[in-house]
Amino acid sequence: MKKVITYGTFDLLHWGHINILKRAKELGDHLTVALSSDEFNAIKDKKAYHSYENRKMILEAIRYVDEVIPENHWDQKVTDVIDHNIDVFVMGDDWEGKFDFLKDHCEVVYLPRTVGISTSKIKKDLFKVK
Repeated sequence: MKKVITYGTFDLLHWGHINILKRAKELGDHLTVALSSDEFNAIKDKKAYHSYENRKMILEAIRYVDEVIPENHWDQKVTDVIDHNIDVFVMGDDWEGKFDFLKDHCEVVYLPRTVGISTSKIKKDLFKVK
């Protein structure tokens, strides 16, 4: 079984999220999503609209996702890859090169982002609505 992992906050779920999850799943048989915890988001100076528990529930309902684990700190990626027997690590191409250190442990793939949508764009657009 070929196992794939990706990381993210996955707040305000949109078609860009679904695209990356679908494409990540196509690279293997089992997709694990490491979901940023609320505490980790605070460290990154991010605030999700939905709680970790609700974001986890939403991700678990998506057919491409086989398992959701918490992402609690920046340095857990090597441990996750080893502990979960990961074959392929996937991130959006805006992170290109940042996770190449994982190539000693698995294949690293950077997928193109979906053009025209992002959680940041949704939040910005919502602030414009009167």
